[in-house]
Amino acid sequence: MPVVLPTLLDIEASGFGRGSYPIEIGLARPDGSCCAFLIQPLEEWTHWDPKAELLHGISRARLEREGYPVRHVARWLNDELHDIGIAYSDSWGYDNTWMSLLFHHAGMIPAFRLEALRRLLDEAQMAMWSDIKESVIEERGIQRHRAGEDARLLQLTFARTQELSARR
Repeated sequence: MPVVLPTLLDIEASGFGRGSYPIEIGLARPDGSCCAFLIQPLEEWTHWDPKAELLHGISRARLEREGYPVRHVARWLNDELHDIGIAYSDSWGYDNTWMSLLFHHAGMIPAFRLEALRRLLDEAQMAMWSDIKESVIEERGIQRHRAGEDARLLQLTFARTQELSARR
């Protein structure tokens, strides 16, 4: 029986903690396709952590040039996720905060819920998660800390852990 893939959401941000904001949101859909949008920072979003930029490789200048307006990204998320109704994140605490900030500034309400990915994992999957994730990164040559790629990585890791857990 094939594994039903959950929709995974990942957010890259300007940094962590107070004043940080979302700079890229990516989705991995149930069919395995993924997409991501850079987010144009609002004028009042001034926090910028150079260490975070070293991880994701996205400059603030690039966001200003290539990013989509906050309202556009919020509308896209609602359009993508309205019918599914739920997406999962491996960093729910951060991602939910940044998503809430995005929707607040867009003047919109999310048409979906964001839940913690761990809610889908049994103990066996949780025990093997890190090792499987590292092997998927190596096999696929996945570029880390880009939202679309990270969302797909989580989805592939979920599928592999589910398959291995079912065999036990």
